[in-house]
Amino acid sequence: MSGPGSVPRGAGLPTGPRRSARLGAAAAGPPGLVAGGAGRLPALIAGAVAAVVVAAALAPGWLAPFDPLAIDPSAAFQAPSPAHWLGTDESGRDLLSRVIHGARDSLLIGAAATGVGLALALLLGVPAGLGAGGGRAGRWLDFGIGRVLEVLFALPGLLLALVFIALAGPGVATSVVAVGLGTAPGYARLIRTQVAVLRSSPMIEAAVVLGRPRGTILWRHLLPNALAPVLVLATLGLGQAVVWASALSFLGLGAPPPAPEWGSMLSAGRTYLGIAWWMTVFPGLAVVAVAASSTVLGRALSRRAAGL
Repeated sequence: MSGPGSVPRGAGLPTGPRRSARLGAAAAGPPGLVAGGAGRLPALIAGAVAAVVVAAALAPGWLAPFDPLAIDPSAAFQAPSPAHWLGTDESGRDLLSRVIHGARDSLLIGAAATGVGLALALLLGVPAGLGAGGGRAGRWLDFGIGRVLEVLFALPGLLLALVFIALAGPGVATSVVAVGLGTAPGYARLIRTQVAVLRSSPMIEAAVVLGRPRGTILWRHLLPNALAPVLVLATLGLGQAVVWASALSFLGLGAPPPAPEWGSMLSAGRTYLGIAWWMTVFPGLAVVAVAASSTVLGRALSRRAAGL
């Protein structure tokens, strides 16, 4: 008989078809040689798409063939052609140039909104995590912040952003804060959990025993380790922030026309969807490309961080 703490013989060894399959995979070679190329292909494609979008955001003037705001009524509603690869809009503006220049506005809004969300999450998550294992006052602080996060979670993120814009008024800066406010609760809950776990870890206890100042422990040991998984999650959240910012601009609550912002371009193109489909399709594809690439890259980073 085996004791309660012992491991049955052969428990860790696969049997039957599973064992044969594993032995066959081992004989074929290392996993990286068998499926690693196929597994890395989506991440490589996503990385290439992200590189193109970042290049368009950093140097739109080098890539765009025309001025995105130049009006030419005689060239209005031209379909995609060698002269205008993505066609023109109702004012004769080159759509390719507007999509390229729109990468800067859309990415800046998405990145700024993600930064705002992380900053708000730090303000809520760190005190809650520190107070979770502390005294009575710390537990009350954790309880109060937890209730605030529950109220924020009760509202969908985009609805929370719309409520904020209704109170503060439309605009680019308001959209950045609104989207950041909508994404902050998820980041805050993760930060709170990470801080609460790390607070009682051997690493932090050793730093306390060595007499390190509390500020040093917080900034050099606790926060860097607590933020590592959050930054991976923020890569996923960047695509969501771009989608939300584009949605707000589509509703007329973000970047005003004629700014070459993807959501604003989608809003303008819906009026002419029957006669100029390209005005809607190509800005929409740009939003989808950014969201999909950030999602794939974020998942790849999370798997790498987990050691899978």
